Amino acid sequence: MNARIAAGELNYAGIGSTEHGPPPADADCLVTHAFVGEGMATYRRVVQGLLTWQLQKRAGPRVRAESDVVVPGTRVVSGFGVGPFRLNAPCEVVWVRRPVPGGAPQSAGFGYGTLPGHPVRGEEAFEISIDAAGRVLIRVTAFGGPSNWFYAAGGALTKRARGHITSRYIRSAPELAAGVD
Repeated sequence: MNARIAAGELNYAGIGSTEHGPPPADADCLVTHAFVGEGMATYRRVVQGLLTWQLQKRAGPRVRAESDVVVPGTRVVSGFGVGPFRLNAPCEVVWVRRPVPGGAPQSAGFGYGTLPGHPVRGEEAFEISIDAAGRVLIRVTAFGGPSNWFYAAGGALTKRARGHITSRYIRSAPELAAGVD
């Protein structure tokens, strides 16, 4: 565990639960799976894009990260909206699993947790896997709840926004698989 996590700057219960599960009992949890493509080359392209923030950037938010590569402890801020109507969502990477040499099956990905200022308190993970048959899948897991009364009051809208951005992540994965710029 890195020093920032140990310092308690992450603002939710269940740190690391998207890797080791289960999420906290009182948290809303959304797990989404989708087929991305086939073959080890596809898997490697998608993982490379995932671990260099391309999945997030292709999904639409403005992404500012301390590092060009996803590593534990990296802080990232995703911005949604335009100009003065931009909502910033600060997070910190809490775990990373890199691809291993060799073939299938295997998985790679990362999870990040919310920091103060994020509209939600919780964690989100992005995993790319390849099974023994060579099928490449994406899995997005998110758990949490509103960070304050204002976001709690917009509960249905908040859930809808979370579902929307998750669907954008899912649509971005095949673009990475195809090498589309």
